[in-house]
Amino acid sequence: MESRPLRKVRSFVRRPGRITVAQRRALETLLPRYGLPYEQRRLDLDAVFGRSAPRVLDIGFGDGEALVTTAARYPEIDYLGVEIHEPGVGHLLLLLERAGLENVRVIVHDVVEVIEAMLPDASFDAINLFFPDPWPKKRHHKRRLVQPPFIAQCERIMKPGALLHVATDWAPYAEHTREVLAQSALQPVAAQTLAGDPLAERPPTKFERRGERLGHVAEDLYYRRPPASEPA
Repeated sequence: MESRPLRKVRSFVRRPGRITVAQRRALETLLPRYGLPYEQRRLDLDAVFGRSAPRVLDIGFGDGEALVTTAARYPEIDYLGVEIHEPGVGHLLLLLERAGLENVRVIVHDVVEVIEAMLPDASFDAINLFFPDPWPKKRHHKRRLVQPPFIAQCERIMKPGALLHVATDWAPYAEHTREVLAQSALQPVAAQTLAGDPLAERPPTKFERRGERLGHVAEDLYYRRPPASEPA
């Protein structure tokens, strides 16, 4: 009997979702403009954005409203969004077209594979991971995106001094994140020290507002890669 390859544990489930006609049109007509295909090669990010600028990796941007808000507020920063769910990508593309933004690019693929295959070492000033699926049932904890191998890959693509920003409204997931990050070389940063830093900004999201109505409280966790002059 032939042995089957091990099935990779995914941190997401492909949900069909309801995609509107406008979102479908955006995927067909705007993704070639703003999107990057998944490829097994490292990107030249200066070539992708046409300049050298501070860069943020936005993981799982949902409907894209928070990403567009931040990108419009800080045109001097480039944003690479990675999302797997097509309705949210379509919505983001429509917002980008409406706002006329040129500092956002999108990859529609599993972020774990994108980071491993496409993103160069020390290439991002910040990584945003806002409201990842908490996978609350114990038997599903292995599906949580925040795991030591994933954080190690994040460390690899972060510049010295770069910021990792994780937001969650699920208290056990916040605790899980702290436990995983305690095993890494990233250092916790107090939120009050980041006031006014555009790389630490997080506009409220529709998901967050819905959670607040249900009594959920969002928590922001910040970690920094040590500067080059400090030991990792």
